[in-house]
Amino acid sequence: MMSEIAQNIARIEKRIDAACRRACRRREDVRLIAVSKTVPPERIREAYEAGLRDFGENRVQEAEAKRPALVDLDITWHMIGHLQSNKAQTARELFQWIHSIDSLRIAERLDRTPPAAAEPVWAHNAGTPLPVLIEVNLGEEAAKSGVTADVALDLARAIGALPNLALCGLMTVPPLTEDPEDARPYFSRLRELGKVIDSARLPNVSMGELSMGMSHDFEVAVEEGATMVRVGSAIFGERP
Repeated sequence: MMSEIAQNIARIEKRIDAACRRACRRREDVRLIAVSKTVPPERIREAYEAGLRDFGENRVQEAEAKRPALVDLDITWHMIGHLQSNKAQTARELFQWIHSIDSLRIAERLDRTPPAAAEPVWAHNAGTPLPVLIEVNLGEEAAKSGVTADVALDLARAIGALPNLALCGLMTVPPLTEDPEDARPYFSRLRELGKVIDSARLPNVSMGELSMGMSHDFEVAVEEGATMVRVGSAIFGERP
């Protein structure tokens, strides 16, 4: 008998597949990231056993505490929350993707962070460019991180000059509303912003990735071009 988490994942996979078909997209072009904020290691392991390989964390400290219990799993870890500059070294060791670059200062700290003298067994990014995304605050909400759309191109240009980072695309979190359709204009704007940055032909910059869509609106995000969707409560249940 399938566990509740496995059943949830199966339902989400069907919904992503249907959204891809509506948008004439390939299912393999959309990566499902399980947001494991506040989720204990044993439930992350359960989701892994159900087939998921991508997991997203919001806090460096929480991710660092969980990793020793999951080091045997072939997980790709994504940092999706706001990153403080004093956590850059730890984040580079913990995560294969950083979705939340919102300033040149953070990017520069990640770029110049050397490998730790005594790396933990899970450290994996030393010597290779770290894939990163620029977080764009399209709703211009004061309580949310991210750059405004009008400075995203300049930030992309600056990150492209940093040798130890690989700028791969954009991320956004639209204003939360009850109707998922309300998020569609924001997802569309992020896609178009990516095209604008791509058209600038910046060295070492690609806009192939769009990280957008969460539990309540990921289908709309897929229809608008998301390559990564970040789903938490629809997989693990509501958080306390």
